[in-house]
Amino acid sequence: MKILNIKTESNLSKILIGEKLSNLSGYIAGRNAIILTDSNILKYYSNDLPKGFPLIEMGIGEKNKTLGTIEMIMGKMVELEADRTSFLLSIGGGIVCDVGGFAASVYMRGIPFGFVSTTLLSQVDASVGGKNGVNFKGYKNMIGTFNQPEFVLCDNSMFSTLDEEQFRSGFAEIIKAGAIKKATLFNFCRENAVQALQNDEEIITNMIYQSVNIKAEVVEADEREKGERRLLNFGHTFAHALEKMTGILHGKAVSIGMVLAAKVSNILGMLLKDEVIELIRVLESYGLPVQPEIPIEKLFAAMKQDKKRVGDSIHLVLLDRIGHAIIRKLDYKELQSIINDLRSDI
Repeated sequence: MKILNIKTESNLSKILIGEKLSNLSGYIAGRNAIILTDSNILKYYSNDLPKGFPLIEMGIGEKNKTLGTIEMIMGKMVELEADRTSFLLSIGGGIVCDVGGFAASVYMRGIPFGFVSTTLLSQVDASVGGKNGVNFKGYKNMIGTFNQPEFVLCDNSMFSTLDEEQFRSGFAEIIKAGAIKKATLFNFCRENAVQALQNDEEIITNMIYQSVNIKAEVVEADEREKGERRLLNFGHTFAHALEKMTGILHGKAVSIGMVLAAKVSNILGMLLKDEVIELIRVLESYGLPVQPEIPIEKLFAAMKQDKKRVGDSIHLVLLDRIGHAIIRKLDYKELQSIINDLRSDI
C-alpha cells in the first residue's frame, strides 16, 4: 500500500492506494459510522462490508446525483439520530462519493466523512481533492462544497466487477494528469496501454499513485480553485457540456474534451499539431472516443452554462506542450470564432 497525504488549511486527507476493503474496519473502529452505498456495491460486496453499522442505500447513476437524493439521505440520518459525532462512510464510485461528501458537509453544518472508492475513475478523480456536490437541472456539480474526506481507501482489486466501458473510462483522467503536469506519466500511459487494460496490478497502482500525487500537489496549492487548481479542468468545459447533452460517461466526455481543447491550443499557436495527434493516439489506444457525436455549435451553446464562466468570458485550460497546461481567459466571441475553425476539423 502507498499513502499520500493531502494537507489543506482545513484538513488532512489520507489517500490509501492499494489498501484492501478487508482492512476497512480498522479505519472506522469505535466510530459512530453510517455507511452510504448503492445496490451495485451491495450486489458484489455486501458480505465484505463492516458489520454492525447502519446502512443507507441510494440509487445508481447520474440521475440520482440530485438534491432529492440529499434530502433522502438527510431524512435517513435524522431517523438514525446521527449527530456531530457521526461519521459518514461512502462506498462506491464517483457519484456515491460526490453525494456522500456533500451530505456529510451540510448535515448539522458538517460531520467527518471518508470514502471507499471502487472505480478507477473515482480513485483518480471524484474521491480525491475535496470537491463534493450534486447536479442541478442537468448542469454538472452546480451545488456543492469544498471539504476533504478524512481518508480515501483505494482497493484496485474491486475493478474486477466493473464493466469494460466503465473501466476504460477511468484512464481519461490519468492521461489528463500527465498531459497537464507530467510528460513522464503521459509517456508511461502510452507505453503501458496493453498491461493497464489487462488490470496489471503494478502498472495500475503506479498510474493511480502518479495521478493522485499530481492532484494532491495542485489541491494543496489551491484547494478552492482560485488559480492553479483550474488546470485539473483540462477538457472538462467541453466534457460537461457533452455529458449534459448526451449522457455520455464522464471519462469518455473528458477524452473528447481534451482533444477539442488540444485543437483549440493548436489553433491559437500554442501546441504543435504532432502533439495533438499524439494525444489522440494515446486516448485511442485505451479505447476512448476522440470526436463528439453532436454538432460543435450545439456543444458551444451548452458551454455557456459552465461554472467557469465569468460574465462574457470563460477560463479555458489549454496546452502549450504535453506535460504543461496554462489557463487562458477567452471571451465568447473569440471562442465562437475558434469553434467555427474547429467545425471543419470534426
